[in-house]
Amino acid sequence: MDDAAPNTSAVVAAAAAAAAGNGLQAGAGGERPEDASKQNLAQVTASIQKTLGLLHQLNLNVSSFSSASQLPLLQRLNALVAELDTMQKLADGCNIQVPMEVVNLIDDGKNPDEFTRDVLNSCIAKNQVTKGKTDAFKSLRKHLLEELEQAFPDDVEAYREIRATSAAESKRLGQSQSILSNGDVKGEDEP
Repeated sequence: MDDAAPNTSAVVAAAAAAAAGNGLQAGAGGERPEDASKQNLAQVTASIQKTLGLLHQLNLNVSSFSSASQLPLLQRLNALVAELDTMQKLADGCNIQVPMEVVNLIDDGKNPDEFTRDVLNSCIAKNQVTKGKTDAFKSLRKHLLEELEQAFPDDVEAYREIRATSAAESKRLGQSQSILSNGDVKGEDEP
């Protein structure tokens, strides 16, 4: 029974880490969605910790069971059922998505940080490959323009003027539509 406690604590930690990155449900009373979500998560975490305590107490009662300890055992079982019900109700207010890979790692007794590290390393590797491709295309474009400029200097000059005009027009349009430098449209509440 004691083996379940570390795995459940790891699930709590993984859920908390997953919640940190989510923009989640709004709370009542005009609270910001992140604040309501953090409060819900804190309540669920407290409920999980209380459930772990009840399971530990049940383990102690069962391991030293006698007919005299039947009433405390039943009371702890009822408390566990009530706490599980409370936990389920609280969990409905949380919008946390934990990848199955993380749950499987925890079930295998491994650290969920391994999953995060593997995902980040994969993203870094893909980013490096993409950057390499982008750099190769930039180099190819530069080389082609140099070659075209030698063969067709007038046409390349006209192309560069068209590109400059197009870039200036895009910049002007972007400023008039309040487009941010990353391509997102500026919201009404943003400065």
